[in-house]
Order: sequence, then structure tokens, then C-alpha cells
Amino acid sequence: MPEVLEAPAAATMLDDHGAHAPRTNAAGRLLAVLDAFGPRSRALSLSEISRRSGLSLSTTHRLVHELLSWGALERDTNGRYSIGVRLLELAALAPRGLDLREAAFPILDDLHHRTRGNVHLGVRNGLEVVYVEAIRACATHPTNGRIGDRWPMHATGTGLVLLAFADRDLQEEALSRPLERFTPLTITDPAELRRKLAQVRQSGYAVAVGQITLPDLVVAVPVYDPFGDLAAAISVVVEAARAKPQVLVSMLGDASGEITRRLAAQSGQRLVRSMPRVRGFAGGHGVPATA
Repeated sequence: MPEVLEAPAAATMLDDHGAHAPRTNAAGRLLAVLDAFGPRSRALSLSEISRRSGLSLSTTHRLVHELLSWGALERDTNGRYSIGVRLLELAALAPRGLDLREAAFPILDDLHHRTRGNVHLGVRNGLEVVYVEAIRACATHPTNGRIGDRWPMHATGTGLVLLAFADRDLQEEALSRPLERFTPLTITDPAELRRKLAQVRQSGYAVAVGQITLPDLVVAVPVYDPFGDLAAAISVVVEAARAKPQVLVSMLGDASGEITRRLAAQSGQRLVRSMPRVRGFAGGHGVPATA
């Protein structure tokens, strides 16, 4: 029996703040196919792409073939599709992508070896944080964070920093939306999150326990560009039982400053005189009593 194609459906996409908006043109439908993939859906069948994109199976088949021919998608021996290396080539051209990673990687690699922790470099995209670099701990306590992963900002150290120093309108937008729970310790109460963001702004760093995985503690600090504007955030994730937050805050603060200096050297820019600094660790500040 021939395959029955699904009835056409209106494809949707996420706007800059994560809200759904209809995709009504050819470019929008192509983006809907690509948007079907994510950190938790790296390889998809044709029917899964159709369902996740909101497109009919026939339209999905045609668009997937076009993307496959161009190199934006790849097909494995089991007939499942994944993002192709052609998109990686384009992503490397993003100002917050390759240049930032090149400046940060030697510093992050050193931080990884010194802390034996999981190290992340994140930038804000809408109401989410996207990892543009991730170095996993091999022996102590590896996490699942990978380059390209995106998470709600309220649930990660880098996200808390980026949200705390974002403009007030974006903060209110994030606070007005449901806050997804990953563990019993994930902050899901808007009032509690508002207090947490105020703590981060005051201290210049974020410390949180068990927000995505219960055994873990994360410390994160902002990274500034040569003009003193927020460019990214870096974090270290370690087991809460062996964590020394005050030491990690100091190490991250030094790493952040060095990344800023490397960004300035890359661009030929001079650093602004009053570069923001991470304040010293206030014992227990921002760390939940339960680890």
C-alpha cells in the first residue's frame, strides 16, 4: 500500500523571545526543517522531522532532499537525518562563534585541567543560553553538555549570569514564562529567580546547586568584550561534594579577564579603562543549603 501523506500543517518557528510564530514562506519552511533538530533530537527520521516541523510529509521529503543535496543535512545508513557539516562551516562565520571560541579556548582548556571540571562558554539566544564551547571532565564527573546545546537561562550558571545582566524588558519576559523544572532544586518560582538574579548582579557571579543534575554545583561569571559590554558567560561544573566555590570564583574571574584581553588583541581594540570585575566570594552567598 502506498504511503499516506499527512495533511498540510502550518509550520511554526520561535521568535527572538522563544514565542511561536507561523512560517508561511519557502525560507520559513526550510528553517522549520532545520529547527526540528536539537540537543535532544540530533538524529531524526523523515516522519519525525515532519511531525516536529509541522509540515506535511510530502513537503518535508522535498525540503529534506534539497537540504541533503546542499550539505545542510546528512543521512546515515539507517535512514535517519542529522545536521550536516556545511552548516558548521557557516556557523564558524558567526561573530559570537569562531572568534569567541578561538579567544577563549586556551583559557578554558587551562581552566578545565586546573579544576578537573566541566567547562562551558555560553552566549544568549533569545531566552536561552547556547553553548559555543564545552569541555567535558573525563575522569571525575562528566556532564552531557555539548557545543550547540541550548538551555533555558534560569536553569544554568551561564544562563543566570546572562539573564542577570540582560536588559530589564528581557528579564521580565523570562520571568513571565513558565520555568521548566529539571530537578527538585531547579528554580521555578519567579520571585525566587528574581532574588537570584539580584544576587548575581550584586556579586558579579552565579553559584547554583543541582539545577539540571543533582550532584552538581556550577559557578559562572560574565565575559566582557573590549568595550565593556557583556559578550558571553563561562562556567565550571563540578560535584557539589568536592566543590570549593570561592576558589572557582577567583579562577573564573581571572579566566574571564584573560579572554577579554585576547578578544581585544584579536580585534586590535584597546580595553576600556573601567572594565567590570568579579567581586570576591562571600561565603555561602547564593548557594542553597542543600547540596
